[in-house]
Amino acid sequence: MTLATAAARHTRRWQLGVVQETAEPGVIDLGPGYLEPALLPVELLRDAQAAALAEFGAAALAYGSNAGAAPLREALAERTARADGHPCSPENVLVTSGSSQSLYLIATALASPGDAVLVDDLCYDLAQKLFTDCRLTLRRVPADALGTSPEGLREALRGLRREGVRPAFLYLNPTFHNPTGRTLPTLRRRELLAVAADHGLLVVEDDAYAGLALDPAVEPPPSLAALSGHRGVLRLGTFSKTLAPGLRLGWLLGDPELVDRLASHGLFVSGGSLNHVASLAAAVMIASGDYDRHVAFLREQLRSRRDALAEGLRAVDRPEPVRFRLPSGGYFLWLEPAVGRPEAELLRAAAQAGVRIAAGSRFGPGGAHSFRLAFSFNSPERLATAAERLAAAWRALPHPSVPHPSTSQLPTGAERVRD
Repeated sequence: MTLATAAARHTRRWQLGVVQETAEPGVIDLGPGYLEPALLPVELLRDAQAAALAEFGAAALAYGSNAGAAPLREALAERTARADGHPCSPENVLVTSGSSQSLYLIATALASPGDAVLVDDLCYDLAQKLFTDCRLTLRRVPADALGTSPEGLREALRGLRREGVRPAFLYLNPTFHNPTGRTLPTLRRRELLAVAADHGLLVVEDDAYAGLALDPAVEPPPSLAALSGHRGVLRLGTFSKTLAPGLRLGWLLGDPELVDRLASHGLFVSGGSLNHVASLAAAVMIASGDYDRHVAFLREQLRSRRDALAEGLRAVDRPEPVRFRLPSGGYFLWLEPAVGRPEAELLRAAAQAGVRIAAGSRFGPGGAHSFRLAFSFNSPERLATAAERLAAAWRALPHPSVPHPSTSQLPTGAERVRD
């Protein structure tokens, strides 16, 4: 079955009220961090659910173990130890219903209203909303060319101490960052961990995209959790970006004592594992090798989509240059039009051309005049069309008389920086 055939077969009910969000007819949506419907493995998951029910029978339909089904925790621990080259046991693993639920658990169980969360200058917007909805305050840490600044983190912590505000944790998305796509190098990771350790600060490592390296020759750096030996770091993983968000299935890695503390929360004690059937289905897929085969296929598909979008964006060079970083993994390309125009004007021109993109200001004040483009939700052909539409729409705008200060120093022609 081709991807096009699979998409036609499985999108019969792709409509609001069934799915979270849809674009208007004729609009190419580069906004959300979703997988294209054709890449969602409907048959694979159907078969895995059936296999899990056949193997575990009624036990699959019972209240699951609080910390999560042992087969999945064992599989995740083994995979983590192999990838990191550092011991990891099932006692380090807590199964959750995805990264959002992990963040909510941390924000409510390990922090109190009024505490501060330290975040990147540009940070996943919905994590910011989740933290503020939990009545935590945000303190932004500046970045330099290598990413989150260790000295900026020190200064932010000093400022909180002067103000009498308790820092709850540092939230980082160090590998294939949302929204910029960047990856923190190993030395920078060690420096940030050293600052956090000096101040007794918990680090929350959101690794939603870590399994989606798109360039075989580029090996992502060790995780913060591996570098710290799981001490002082909670690492979040999810199947939403590699399998399907509808599974509502993820995991949290940490020191066993902290994992036990979180697993004793009434949320788990009351109902057991948060997604028991899906957990067993995922364990079956990992054991059979189906999961790794699917992820290898997904990486190839995402690579072709990333490259199609990047190639198309080179047309934006004429007459006004843009700057973008070609990410080595994940879902997103961060675009900086080198023109002195209001963000709203560029968004409006894109929308009138039938392309939806995410405003950079959603992710932090430093994102104004930049845009996040997701290449995960459309075919290469549609991405190429979207790039052509953007190029035409932005070329048609009157030439600005005064370039914006943040972009006036960019080189002529698109600068493509490989992460």
